Amino acid sequence: MAKTTACALDCYDTCKILVEDGIAHIKGYSTHPTGNGALCTLLNKSIHEEERITKPRVNGKEVSLDEALSAAADAFKDTKSLLWRGSGNRGVMQEVTNLLMEKVGGKLTHGSLCDGAGDAGIVEGRGINKTLPYEQIAKADTVVIWGRNVTVTNAHMMPFLEGKNIIVIDPVKTAIAKKADIHMQIQPRTDYYLAIMLARFIYMEDSQDTEWLEEFASEYEDFYDFTQEHRIKPILQYIGTDLGEIGHALNYLRDQKVVFLVGTGVQKYSTGASTLHAIDSLAALLGLFGQEGSGVHYLGNSQLGFESPFATLCKTVSKVVTDFSDFDTVLVQCGNPAESMPDTSRVCESLEEVENLIYFGLYENETSKRASIVIPAKNFFEKEDVILPYGHQHVHKLNKIVESDIGMSEYDFTQNMFDLLGFEGLDSEASYIDAWLSQCEEGEDGYLSPAHEKVPYEEGFGEDGDDEFEFIDDYDDDFINTKSLTKVRTSKKNQLTDDRLWLLTPKTNKALNTQFKRDTKVYLHPALGYEEGAQVKIASEFGEVVLDIMLSEDVRHNCLVVPSNTLGVNMLTPSLVSNEGENACYQEVKVTLEKVEG
Repeated sequence: MAKTTACALDCYDTCKILVEDGIAHIKGYSTHPTGNGALCTLLNKSIHEEERITKPRVNGKEVSLDEALSAAADAFKDTKSLLWRGSGNRGVMQEVTNLLMEKVGGKLTHGSLCDGAGDAGIVEGRGINKTLPYEQIAKADTVVIWGRNVTVTNAHMMPFLEGKNIIVIDPVKTAIAKKADIHMQIQPRTDYYLAIMLARFIYMEDSQDTEWLEEFASEYEDFYDFTQEHRIKPILQYIGTDLGEIGHALNYLRDQKVVFLVGTGVQKYSTGASTLHAIDSLAALLGLFGQEGSGVHYLGNSQLGFESPFATLCKTVSKVVTDFSDFDTVLVQCGNPAESMPDTSRVCESLEEVENLIYFGLYENETSKRASIVIPAKNFFEKEDVILPYGHQHVHKLNKIVESDIGMSEYDFTQNMFDLLGFEGLDSEASYIDAWLSQCEEGEDGYLSPAHEKVPYEEGFGEDGDDEFEFIDDYDDDFINTKSLTKVRTSKKNQLTDDRLWLLTPKTNKALNTQFKRDTKVYLHPALGYEEGAQVKIASEFGEVVLDIMLSEDVRHNCLVVPSNTLGVNMLTPSLVSNEGENACYQEVKVTLEKVEG
């Protein structure tokens, strides 16, 4: 008999899965509104082929599961403890371990390695980050894909883009950019300026939606004054565009139903919140919120509208710049901070000082190899769970599809810790799952988030829909001299050099960050004069890495692309937190190249 479940991997799409004869025979659920009846390679292939950790370890020696659990329980006794959780599995039951940390007096993390700056910028303008339904994207005339490689990170979006005018804004000529009506191959870290320039020209043309603005964003004249502070000629030159391209883009924006699909790439900088706030301000000027077939789609807050049974009063530390050496016991769950956090050298040095590093996960990685206690986990085919998507609001119940002798679920781990440490108060697994599902609405194709709205912001902004949109009115950037736009400020350790390149770290279809296939390649424009297949040393003030060269005319001449699944890429990235949103700033760095001889 066929069973259903859903994918809990870190992805916008969160596809529903039909299982007909074990997990070797899975396929997409054809009637699901966001999955299109297809599954990606990671789900069809990689998750089944990746070698799993099958045996627990303590101090490098294989032991029984009971022995490993006993060692873990001892590690939590009378110690300063931290839980650092990754996003290798996004089921809600991952968070049950929060209850353990509350009992042992441990700490959790706050902030994001992914989308926190962008979310903060959205909240500044809208008051709350509501997800634009895919059904509204399908009704658009024009779709602006802004710093988002949908064919890689959001492949099930493609059918919703059929027949649309497509504008792509990206320093890399992605697959979707090659099919677009316009590709604006702008310089990295200039998305804020492009949004402001487009807004300024909309004012100059008197193309703003004045009727909508009067009702929902009445301070639009102040935003006009703000755009006037930005100098057109030097900014367009800095962005890497011109009046002709700006005018061409405006032809697709005025008097159209327009959706902006914004990716996380635009906000991997200290000023990431300002970038999303500026893009939202441009959308508001065009009157795109609360309208059919219009809006801005970013990563939504998947728990919006829910009351979490795993909420605690635990204190927190930054997830981006965690100093692991401050703790005696660190539980790493479903993640790989030794490779995925920025500034690898600093992170690994602090991990080495942790007395009890506990790794609880599926696969061997750079963190598990450092751990004193390793406990194998179950994958999402082997346990019950609930998944709350961040790309849409169709909630899924994850059903156990197969029995497995490998590892344990997060709930079972937490229950064992409660028992071994003599704690009380843990409810049943079924009750927690029901606590999430009971808050959902019943839809035609399953559950809907309580925050689901057919047309978000139709009544207004803020949590109750009683507020107006707030335009961006300030921009402070220590990295760029915004007066002249000709000089880059670097740390005192580095002098400005003309041959430095912007580091871009996008996702790849081969992996989810450090999960699954790893790579050793850097992508460079042929004009830089390097030879395909040769090796090059890439260096920043934070570290260096040697990678194999792949030449590509798709990469902007002053950039290099090192995908996020590349071994050692975060040797180059900074321990830097965004101005707002407590987000990692992976791309706030320029690097130098040096050919490796021999």
